Amino acid sequence: MSLNIIKLSVGTETPDGLREWQSSFQAIYGRVYHTTRMTPKRKDEILAGGSIYWVIKGAIRCRQQVIDLEEFVNEEGTKYCRIVLDPEIVDTRPYPHRAFQGWRYLTEDKCPPDDKQGGGTEALPDDMADELRNLGLI
Repeated sequence: MSLNIIKLSVGTETPDGLREWQSSFQAIYGRVYHTTRMTPKRKDEILAGGSIYWVIKGAIRCRQQVIDLEEFVNEEGTKYCRIVLDPEIVDTRPYPHRAFQGWRYLTEDKCPPDDKQGGGTEALPDDMADELRNLGLI
């Protein structure tokens, strides 16, 4: 069974905004990755089909498959990890989640399902969807 990661997408308003940002990032660097300070210890479980689930505006809204975890050391000697991602971003059903620092492991039973219809709450105005989510109605 694969293991997933959950991470805040700081400064992103929508999954489409994340797609735009990553598209320009990929044009510059040739691939999509997220740099983090801590390297996941459970690398094999993550690379067995795991994804990174992005929290955007208080809810998990999309995910990307993790392709690799690359450790590296910067010029100052500090260790980091690049979470290399598949460029395809898959929308999920919005699932409320509070803010947190760094990343966390996310087991399959806690992951929201993919939004195969593409409907989700995207048809609702953001403020209305956020209010309904806060009330636990979506």
